[in-house]
Amino acid sequence: MIRQMEIGLTYDDVLLVPRRSKVAHRSEVSTRTKWTKNIEINVPFISANMDTVTESAMAIALAHAGGLGMIHRFMSIERQVGELKKVKRHEGFILYKPYTLLFSAKLAEAREQTVKHNVHSFIIVNEIDRVVGILTRRDMLFVDNENTPVSRLMTPFEKLICAPPNVNLKKATELIQKYKIEKLPLIDEHRHLKGLITSRSLEHYRHYSDSTKDQYGRLRVGAAIGAVGDFLMRADALVEAGADVLVIDVAHGHNEVALKAVSQVRKKFKGIDIIGGNVATPQAALDLVKLGVDAVKVGIGPGGLCTTRIVAGVGIPQLTAVMECSQAAKKYKVPVIADGGTNHPGDITKALAAGASSCMLAGWFAGTDESPGGIIMRGGLKYKVHRGSASFLAVADRKMASHEISGVDRLNSVVAEGVEAMIPYKGKVIDVIYQLLGALHSGMSYCNAMTIEELHKNAQFIRITEAGFRESKSHNVNEIR
Repeated sequence: MIRQMEIGLTYDDVLLVPRRSKVAHRSEVSTRTKWTKNIEINVPFISANMDTVTESAMAIALAHAGGLGMIHRFMSIERQVGELKKVKRHEGFILYKPYTLLFSAKLAEAREQTVKHNVHSFIIVNEIDRVVGILTRRDMLFVDNENTPVSRLMTPFEKLICAPPNVNLKKATELIQKYKIEKLPLIDEHRHLKGLITSRSLEHYRHYSDSTKDQYGRLRVGAAIGAVGDFLMRADALVEAGADVLVIDVAHGHNEVALKAVSQVRKKFKGIDIIGGNVATPQAALDLVKLGVDAVKVGIGPGGLCTTRIVAGVGIPQLTAVMECSQAAKKYKVPVIADGGTNHPGDITKALAAGASSCMLAGWFAGTDESPGGIIMRGGLKYKVHRGSASFLAVADRKMASHEISGVDRLNSVVAEGVEAMIPYKGKVIDVIYQLLGALHSGMSYCNAMTIEELHKNAQFIRITEAGFRESKSHNVNEIR
């Protein structure tokens, strides 16, 4: 006897029913949402923690736009920490750990640190950590002798314009304007360095008013760790570097190994938000919630590069997975992140209407200037490489790097659950974000939703046939391409 089976639906199987709407113009809607239990974002887009999608450039661009980037883990701990620091140090009303050099340092060391950290100025301190001056780019210009002491080049403390640690935004701006300086060190009564305000940080603070910032005005950023090996060491280094969120990055988040990793990270790091996943069932979501995660990432096999459902025969269509997991996590006020499966802009509206608080996006952001990798020319057109985290080349690279596979003769042991692809070059990611955000605003206005919360409450789905899906697309015309 064959047991009656449930039907799983994905985004192409449904449409949202248009409602009588109070939204006069789509620009009126707010897309502010919970990313995790403790962190809100203005735009519900998260860039995926994949090695062809998110490193520091993408994370900075997403945070500026009001979303957030998740830096991938397929690199050394030191390099991942470096990418994370680039985001955290990119701006902030106050930079709390500015780079310093000792009074006894030589110009050669200053130039070496300039290249290493991509900074152009240093606060100079003595052996007892008291500020004695500042060294800027202009001080180092045209100086040929690498052995020149920085003490001879710096602006000494007596001529230094500084402020107390509790200076406010208005006063800091006035000082920088009045004295026409780019750096304003914050120094306490003992001449100890407590922070630094730069003219660029003030400019960005005003320009990117909707950006995703922490309590210090720094851009927020997440980072991925695994569930085996050095994951706790990696987590420790990332937390120390200022990560706002850790995601336990595994293909099957309802595996005992993954659940144990979540438990260990939660016990060791009490003050940081944790995302668990990926999962596709309400029980899996509940099990992660009980372990103390602050958000659940949902999606087994819906991604454009993922072949898990074909190779392993496992998965749940994404709309059903998001709806059921969101319903389970909602009781505990834990947000759900819909990861993958958004092939059309309207799918993002559907994912959020199904109960997700945000969407993790990969293919939309791959191929942009900010995605890792160079541009490839083929047939006179520009492309960038995009690959799934479980694709053959991605898995083979990691296994070779970790010496799990010692030679090419063992590559036949790699079972890929993803593919590699060439993505047309798209230009700046902000242009993609504007298009997706405009589509979301429009979708929300049709659903009588001024906010994401109202979208959750007001959305109604109708199941459609294959003919209905064909009708939804342009048809019976020759499109101008």
